[in-house]
Amino acid sequence: MSVEVRPARINTMAPEGKDHLLKVVRKERQTFYDLIDGTDDETWKTPTACTEWEVRDQVGHLVDVTEGYIERFALARAKQPFPDGLGLPGMAGMLDTGSKRFRSSSRTQLIARLKESSNKLFEIFDALTPEQWTGELIPHVYMGPLPTMIYPAFQLIDYSVHAWDIRAGLGQLQPLSEDAANTLMPYMFIVLSVTVDAEAAKGFGATWGVRISGEQGGSWKLELKDGKLTYEEASVAACPVVFNFDPNDWVLTAYQRFPGGAAIGDRELAYKIRRLFFKI
Repeated sequence: MSVEVRPARINTMAPEGKDHLLKVVRKERQTFYDLIDGTDDETWKTPTACTEWEVRDQVGHLVDVTEGYIERFALARAKQPFPDGLGLPGMAGMLDTGSKRFRSSSRTQLIARLKESSNKLFEIFDALTPEQWTGELIPHVYMGPLPTMIYPAFQLIDYSVHAWDIRAGLGQLQPLSEDAANTLMPYMFIVLSVTVDAEAAKGFGATWGVRISGEQGGSWKLELKDGKLTYEEASVAACPVVFNFDPNDWVLTAYQRFPGGAAIGDRELAYKIRRLFFKI
């Protein structure tokens, strides 16, 4: 008799997961670089799946957030005061402005700027000690103080999801890489918990299940109560509706690229749940 051994999940939120997370981010960054290096002055302005942005704006967004992270690390380490987080509801509009402010830059200038700033940011990431990975807090523009480990995770989201956006705009539909989707899986629960639309959630409460396939997958029970979303890994057998995802669809649904996940159970409830979240 053979016994199937399920691979252990790598917890990239813990110091032991640092090397794995940075390895995956580097791989996704290179994929993004290959895409933008392959553009010309015409495809540079191609619309992407992030409908407000052209390819050049995706690059501008990466420059905007990368340089912003470098500034925030410097601010925190200089023990300088910093403003409160601006909050997530207005984040999309401000990121749109930030990405498009580089439209006057040439393609070669902006790509070079991204690569230079990214190298500086990864020098910071590589030097993080185990204590800093979870114990050092860096002020995020929108979310306030966050542990350092969240910033490479944000970079993984940006490089993998926005590479998907660019490919989709160029007619090259393909899923996220397996490494990226599996690594991002736990972070998507955090994304959902911080993007609950207060107006849509007003007076609404529900419990539902999420199943994610694959060797790193599992089942999670989610509950919305008093406008707050909580989640735990647990059986979903008693949930009135369960959404079934593969890792790719889970990530892209959380980022509202499309409404993935087959819903089993209460269809009306599933419809309401899908409309509980605002886009970032």
